[in-house]
Amino acid sequence: MTRPDPSETEIVQAYEAGRLKSVATRSELSRLKAAARATAVKDRRINIRLSASDLQSIQVRALEEGLPYQTLISSVLHKYVTGRLEENKSRLSAPASGTKASK
Repeated sequence: MTRPDPSETEIVQAYEAGRLKSVATRSELSRLKAAARATAVKDRRINIRLSASDLQSIQVRALEEGLPYQTLISSVLHKYVTGRLEENKSRLSAPASGTKASK
């Protein structure tokens, strides 16, 4: 194992002295823990075909969530098979032509 460089040593010393604090919020920590669990439990690899537009939309959503897109797909599928995926009707249903969506 290599010796830590001076900046790494400084970080360790600051941590041990209690001068470093976590800036993550509880919701961010929950999201990161979920991503870590989904990433760590890879038992099988699959190949699926998606339309280019669906893949692009997934990649954008993953970027917004701060996750790799494969992790987002895995998380959505896991929530679906465990019955924890909830539909957001307002995003799924488009207004009828000529009418406005009601809130």
